[in-house]
This record gives sequence, structure tokens and C-alpha cells, in this order.
Amino acid sequence: MRALLAILLISLLPAWAFAAGHDTALERVDVDVSDKAALQDGARTFINYCMGCHSAKFQRYERVADDLGIPHAVMMKELVFTGARIGDHMDIGMQPADAKAWFGTPPPDLTLVAQVRGTDWLYAYLRSFYEDPTRPWGVNNTVFPNTGMPNVLEGLQGRQRLDCTQAGPVEEGNTPCETPAVPGLNAHTCDQLVVVPNTGSLTEAQFNEKLRNLVSFLAYSADPAALQLQRIGIYVLMYLAVLLILAYLLKREYWKDVN
Repeated sequence: MRALLAILLISLLPAWAFAAGHDTALERVDVDVSDKAALQDGARTFINYCMGCHSAKFQRYERVADDLGIPHAVMMKELVFTGARIGDHMDIGMQPADAKAWFGTPPPDLTLVAQVRGTDWLYAYLRSFYEDPTRPWGVNNTVFPNTGMPNVLEGLQGRQRLDCTQAGPVEEGNTPCETPAVPGLNAHTCDQLVVVPNTGSLTEAQFNEKLRNLVSFLAYSADPAALQLQRIGIYVLMYLAVLLILAYLLKREYWKDVN
């Protein structure tokens, strides 16, 4: 029993460590891996905006096409730009040495990122970039401060800035914002993100939907078998329902003489 408790506590440590890694309230995102139209849009966004730097090397183009209902010819024409074949892994041409020189560290593979980080975190992170001229790429992030990633979705969402106008007063022991909209505001309350008008191609609602589709695709990529499991689950439940009826009838047959 003690060994089982120790194993349980050890398994929970990564979750506790991650929870302690940020204090930003995460908005819940509604992910549906059975929505093939959303997954197709998410796959297009991932390939067009993310695969310049991030691979999904545990996934294959063919598997994605088959699972998402995309004909192979369409997949090769519209979503494969590297000369890869339909059966190849979704890898990138960027060399690790070059990536380290440009970004400080090679960008991680994103096949399993939805399991590691969670869909709510991904959704919040990708929405939370803001202008910061002190950073190498000119942007920072309220969910992952001092991120080394550029805001690749800026053209869709638009440029965001921190707005301190709704922040509260400075409390004792805290420092004011470096460039507050209202003098004397607290740095840790300058977390209101405002999109600069006419800097993005999508409205807020359109961008949120586009981002939800992208996160849905990453959730699918982390567990492609979930699509099959959902279909199999229906048959399993039907089988159990029939088995329950048979078990009840058998019980009545056994107990009729006793009663």
C-alpha cells in the first residue's frame, strides 16, 4: 500500500510543478476531435504557420489525411510543401544547429504538446502575445513570460499591447509599470491585452475560432487513436447494454424457483 501511495504521489509531481509554473487564469477551450472540418482547418493552420520551425515527427501526412478525410492528392497539393512523400513523417528541414543559433534553443516537436501542456494552456498561450521591444523578437507573453518564440499568428490576430488603464493602484512592495497608461499602476496588474485596430486580418471571433481549430488539431495529433476509440466506444456500450439485458434475464431464470 505504501508503495502504491508513493507511486501515486510521484506521478502527480509533474502536474503540481506545471501548476506552479504560471499563475495566469486559463480560459477553457472547447476541443472536439470528432469535428473533421475543424481538424482540417487546424491542420492547414499548423502546416502554414507552425511547421516552419516546429515538427510533428511522430505523425505522418498519410495518417493525417486518412483520419481527417482529406484525399491524398489534395493533401500533397495543398498541405505538403517540402517535397515529402505522403507516407513521410511531418518533419522540417531546419537543422538543430541553425535553430539553436536563431532561437537560443531548437523549437520543440509539437506532436504531443497538447498532452504535455494541455489544450487550455495552448489556447491561452497563443492568444497572449504582446508587443515588447526589449525582447529579441519584439514580443512577450503573459502566459509564458520571456518566451523565445515570435508571434507567428500576428498577421491573423493583429498586434497586441498591454493596457494598464483598468489596473488597480500600486500596493506596498510592488513596483509600478515601466510605461503605465495611468501613473502609479502596479506592474503585475498590467495584464489587459488590447489588439491594435486594423493590424490583423481576422476579427476577434474569427481568430478565436481559428485558434480553437488549431488546438483541436494538436489534441488530435497527440492522440490520433481517440477518433477510433470514440467510434469503438459506441459499439462497446451497445454490447454492454445487450449483455446487461441477458444477465438480467439469466438472473430471473435462476431465481424464479427461489422466489
